[in-house]
Amino acid sequence: MGLRTKKYQENFWYNKKVVLTGGNGFLGKAIVRELQQKGCTSLVVVQQKDYDLRQLPHIIRLLKKSSSDLIIHAAAVVGGIGANRENPGRFFYDNLIMGVQLMEEARLFGVKKVVLIGTICAYPKFAKVPFQEKDLWSGYPEETNAAYGLAKKILLVQSQAYRQQYRFNSIYLLPVNLYGPGDNFIPEYSSHVIPAIIKKCIDAKRLGKNSITVWGTGKPTREFLYVDDAARAIVLAAERYNKPEPMNLGAGFEISIKELVGLIVKLTDFKGRVIWDKTKPDGQPRRSLDVSYAKKEIGFTAKMKLEEGLKKTIAWYRENFKFKEA
Repeated sequence: MGLRTKKYQENFWYNKKVVLTGGNGFLGKAIVRELQQKGCTSLVVVQQKDYDLRQLPHIIRLLKKSSSDLIIHAAAVVGGIGANRENPGRFFYDNLIMGVQLMEEARLFGVKKVVLIGTICAYPKFAKVPFQEKDLWSGYPEETNAAYGLAKKILLVQSQAYRQQYRFNSIYLLPVNLYGPGDNFIPEYSSHVIPAIIKKCIDAKRLGKNSITVWGTGKPTREFLYVDDAARAIVLAAERYNKPEPMNLGAGFEISIKELVGLIVKLTDFKGRVIWDKTKPDGQPRRSLDVSYAKKEIGFTAKMKLEEGLKKTIAWYRENFKFKEA
């Protein structure tokens, strides 16, 4: 046997037929890059214009055409606090129906493994920090994103039930808030905190404004995972993890929104004032994950430091939204 043939046989991804939903999204594009680097030779990247996963006939058509061995379900309808408050019904239904139908049809079509991407929003509002996987059911999620969080959480129930009854191999991953180049900066109400603040600072400089307004008090804390680190973790879990317990994917740190905004203000060189609109909601009081299980099971540790990741994200925004700053 030649060295080249042996190398390919040892590669988990070589000749494996993979379907990636949400492959044209922020996280999805990073997963595509990671799979390509890993040597994945047969990848179907699902886009909504071709397959609306809310429609059962579309899912059936996708699985018939792809004959997939493994599905990574990264498709989701997401947004920041404003979007969640305005669209709880849509966020609940769309996220639930996509996952529930896809999992059932994957089982019926004999797909060997499904990787489900959950959300940190599934954790209880007042979960003990850092969040441990065992505490996922210890309370109700934070109200502003409960519909989204619960829709994603139901997929964990389905995953575990299918493993118990059908011996179906699916895993459930819980990534913390993601950021990085290619994030959603427009429309502002749909974006998350990092792209929203970067946009505010740079746009204020461009327009000569001397202040920006930020929602809430700045007291809540968050944890952020660089998108390429998240993609690496997801691909590692697809290769190595085959257990019913959910798995946290995070960077292992906690920063207040006030500190985060101050860091972005510094990195964008914005000289104006930050006005905190305390009439707007803060969201969950604290968010930080215990990431020891992922390190133990799949050997994952985040590599990107927050400040360096923010610099890369700011540079991407400046390059892709070309304008002269004031």
